[in-house]
Amino acid sequence: MAERKAFLLRLDPAIWAAMERLAQTELRSVNSQIEFLLRDALARRGIKPRDAAGSAPAGGTITRGSKLA
Repeated sequence: MAERKAFLLRLDPAIWAAMERLAQTELRSVNSQIEFLLRDALARRGIKPRDAAGSAPAGGTITRGSKLA
């Protein structure tokens, strides 16, 4: 399994409660839901994350504004 970066995230309690409800609705953990929403936000901006080795995911490059296939 790919290594994950761990970090502390402080959230407003109301945001945390909303994330818990959304995650439960979508059958995800809160952590998975946050990662899903972050990936979606990046994709909407045309940004593809690089892997740990520094390369873009298969078939992709990191260019702002490019279309995601």
